[in-house]
Amino acid sequence: MKGLWWKILAILLLLYAIVAGFLVDIPDTDIKESMRNVFFHVGMWFAMLAVYTKSFIGSIKHLNTNSLDKDILAEQSAKTGLFFGLLGIITGMIWANFTWGKPWANDPHLNGAAIGIVIYLAYFILRSSIDDEHKRARISAVYNVFAFVLLIVLIGILPRLSSSTLHPGSQDGNPAFGDMDANMRYVFYPALIGWMMLALWIADLKVRLKKIDSEIENNEIV
Repeated sequence: MKGLWWKILAILLLLYAIVAGFLVDIPDTDIKESMRNVFFHVGMWFAMLAVYTKSFIGSIKHLNTNSLDKDILAEQSAKTGLFFGLLGIITGMIWANFTWGKPWANDPHLNGAAIGIVIYLAYFILRSSIDDEHKRARISAVYNVFAFVLLIVLIGILPRLSSSTLHPGSQDGNPAFGDMDANMRYVFYPALIGWMMLALWIADLKVRLKKIDSEIENNEIV
């Protein structure tokens, strides 16, 4: 996305979500005020998926064009996705401690998210182990494509097939999404859009900085 308008919109949406998220009336449920975390925790996952999708597309484009710029796009977007994924884990652990009495339960959503984080950590380890930039870019692109597909399976498909999940938003008993009233949804959806736009903005900045660093490094070598 180009232009200033969407960055301003992202800031406005997040300001609205943060302020309204602490002021909006919460339905009387078993998890009570901790439901406010839905405006932040779920937003982290959507932001993560947005930039991981951007990274996935970058890898596909690199495999088609062999462009190192597309490899930079994939790498920096994946870094941004990892950052928001870790934030999602942390906010989820805080919420789980209030909801289930402990920060980590044997839940398919939590386990799948943790495995997804490890898969992307391995992506960066793989990159650091290959010196040749073209070979590194191509091998990493192939890995990244499979990593994204595995992530979708781990956090989007397998948990919904499990009958033992405790996580909100799955099957029966939905303490977050199902108990959100209209007032909460007026905050929830703008928050999701705002967090995703922020993640894409950060990824875009990281890509631009990486390209500048690469140009400076190449000029110094010459």
